[in-house]
Amino acid sequence: MPELPEVETTVRGLEPVLKGQRLTSVEPRRADLRKAIPVDLRQRMTGATVTALGRRAKYGLIDTDRGDTLVFHLGMSGRWRVDPSELLAHDHLLIGTEAGRVVALNDPRRFGFLDLWATDDIANYPPFLSMGPEPLGADLTAAYLLAALEGRGASIKAMLLDQRIVAGLGNIYVCEALHMARIAPTRAAGRISVVRLERLVEAIRTVLTAAILAGGSSLRDYVRPDGELGYFSKQWRVYGREGEPCECGAIVRRRTEGGRSTFWCPTCQRG
Repeated sequence: MPELPEVETTVRGLEPVLKGQRLTSVEPRRADLRKAIPVDLRQRMTGATVTALGRRAKYGLIDTDRGDTLVFHLGMSGRWRVDPSELLAHDHLLIGTEAGRVVALNDPRRFGFLDLWATDDIANYPPFLSMGPEPLGADLTAAYLLAALEGRGASIKAMLLDQRIVAGLGNIYVCEALHMARIAPTRAAGRISVVRLERLVEAIRTVLTAAILAGGSSLRDYVRPDGELGYFSKQWRVYGREGEPCECGAIVRRRTEGGRSTFWCPTCQRG
């Protein structure tokens, strides 16, 4: 599933194509993805000008001068294609601009979705109401985590994946950040000192920033809007590296819980 760096990379790839452009055509090619596509999407977006693009957690945002924001989620297999040479069976939304550019939302598994919401009320979009701070924003601090995790017996990995604690973190980057911070993924979240939480916040920011610069991690169906692969997988410290040596020389381990794999180094991440 595309995680925060992949969505950020997608937004950045769409921005030079869409920002400031009047949309001359908006064509949904089916009625639903994971949920119904707004029936008035074509009417509300055709003729509008895109004023900004952004991201909240793993959601992409496309603002227009009509006060509407197109919210998109890439689900398991979604990706945007820029100026496709031909249309594919799973191109479910086509957007054309006054400059003659075309972007297509492709989603073979149809676990993604599209929605429209008032731009000036986007903070109240239902999925956003209970979300924690952005991991790259100023609100994510060691002091915040210390308070949010106080008394929590659940593992630090589970807590970091909880969108109510931190918005947008996913499995790959939590594994990587915990390794960089030298914290065991199974450690009780409420028993981590503020000093180690400071190290964790820095690791989260470092890992996510590096992943965005590398264009994300290409897994299964994800590629960037320009068709290029994301190369952060070449920098993985532990994720997907079960049985391989860690930088310390110990062997990376994997455990599965709830259908999700955790990768860690038993030497670097003892506590």
